[in-house]
Amino acid sequence: MRAILLVCAALAGCGEPNIKSDWEREHEVQLAKEKQDSFVLPPYPRKPELLGFRTSPTSEFRFYIDAPSISVEQGVVRYILFAKSEQGVQNVSYEAMRCANGEVRIYAVGRDGHWSGRPGDWRSPLPWHRVLAAEYFCPVKDAIRNPKEGIDNLQRGGAR
Repeated sequence: MRAILLVCAALAGCGEPNIKSDWEREHEVQLAKEKQDSFVLPPYPRKPELLGFRTSPTSEFRFYIDAPSISVEQGVVRYILFAKSEQGVQNVSYEAMRCANGEVRIYAVGRDGHWSGRPGDWRSPLPWHRVLAAEYFCPVKDAIRNPKEGIDNLQRGGAR
């Protein structure tokens, strides 16, 4: 009995030992980062308040941001993006932009009025993301201060 108590004391108590799988040990940093990057999907916009922004004159899509979806926290701007083609195809996604390094992340895509998919990794921006960052959400690589500033920039046609 005494030997069991010594073993328990050596293991820092007799409760469940904190045993991690090989996968957990290998991915501790990634798991901690994902927990830190936690988020809650916004409600899917039923009546979106779309503010358009220009990208390239040759783009086959027109891009819009749902104004009420804009949020800003710790240099990251989150928003719902609508991309509409001339043929009427519409893509909807909930995304985030890190202003300091210009990376973007797609959290979910919209389909039939609901969100689906899994959050992607942070990655390099596509052309419309670069325009959105430079002109509206991240002038001089600094995040807008609040959603109102982003809305004002979109309504004016760019940051001033």
